[in-house]
Amino acid sequence: MAQQAVEELWIEEPHLRALITAIFAKAGSSPQECEIVTRHLLEANLRGHDSHGVGMVPAYIANALEGEMQLNHTPRKILDQGNMLIFDGELGLGQSMATYVVNEAINRAKDTGSCVLALRNSHHIGRIGHWSEQCAAQGLVSLHFVNVVSKPSVAPFGGRASRLGTNPVSIGIPRKEALPLIVDFATSQLAVGKIRVAYNKGVAAPEGALIDSTGQPTTNPAALFEEPYGALRSFGEHKGWALAFACEALAAALSGGKTQSGPKSRNAIINSLFSIVVSPEKMGTQDSYFSELEEFIRWVQLPPDGQDPSVLLPGDPERQKRADRLKHGIPVDGTTFQQLLETGKSVGLTEAEMRAMAQPQTAPRP
Repeated sequence: MAQQAVEELWIEEPHLRALITAIFAKAGSSPQECEIVTRHLLEANLRGHDSHGVGMVPAYIANALEGEMQLNHTPRKILDQGNMLIFDGELGLGQSMATYVVNEAINRAKDTGSCVLALRNSHHIGRIGHWSEQCAAQGLVSLHFVNVVSKPSVAPFGGRASRLGTNPVSIGIPRKEALPLIVDFATSQLAVGKIRVAYNKGVAAPEGALIDSTGQPTTNPAALFEEPYGALRSFGEHKGWALAFACEALAAALSGGKTQSGPKSRNAIINSLFSIVVSPEKMGTQDSYFSELEEFIRWVQLPPDGQDPSVLLPGDPERQKRADRLKHGIPVDGTTFQQLLETGKSVGLTEAEMRAMAQPQTAPRP
């Protein structure tokens, strides 16, 4: 069964930012890298994706200390040919690797109209929607496929054993005078990190997300973290499994990276990324793109009874969550907070100075 429920703490964004920045700085990250990874992780928390937020720090720092993740690394360019770019991350800190290569793809797409980008063998690159946002902020449409090589956690449709990772997909859709639409989802029912959050909190996982070691449905998050191991299910049955398969083919095999073709062999969390970035301006369709997009949005949000629109667009729930957490603070369960303290100690911080930075509260700010 799941653990007993643990206390939830609330930390204001600037205080949590100070703590995470200090941990990475003590581990040896440059000021620029500290800013990149901390901003990325906190944005995940602010948007409600705690699975890809500061709870990943213990794994990142442990891997850095073991030589399974490289700090202050620059991805190595493998191919630069027309509108095609391939980089090898060589286990560099994923947020740094992806920021660098996506910027390169943005510049190329602005110049030539499009870019096909591959990043292979990076350490975990975090919330994939972040890279769609990076492209959309420059007026570019983008599509991203990612595979995960680590401990298998997802059973293929029709299977009972974990054989692949959560393999996310994201699409960034810029608008002319409004915030972009960001499609971002794992091809499993939930991300592993969301089950980790439930496990750390001592609460049940959502119905339908997990199977146990015998292939039967379970809501016990321990199925992913304690023997005998179970697995996550694909979303949408065969549809999610087909997309996950495409991620292995495109992000890993096509990029020259590693597929999840066996059990976990090392502690590194390895991602490969395959992206397509397109400039509507260079295509010559920018005006019709923006106008038709807004016409479609108007139509789908038009209620039959004439009341205010109630249909949320992709990215709206995250923006609402962000506003709420900036106001009230970011929830961090007690287990995760203790793991952060232990991680900080491993790089030379004291518990007293970390608590002073974080200033955790037992209730949200009014």
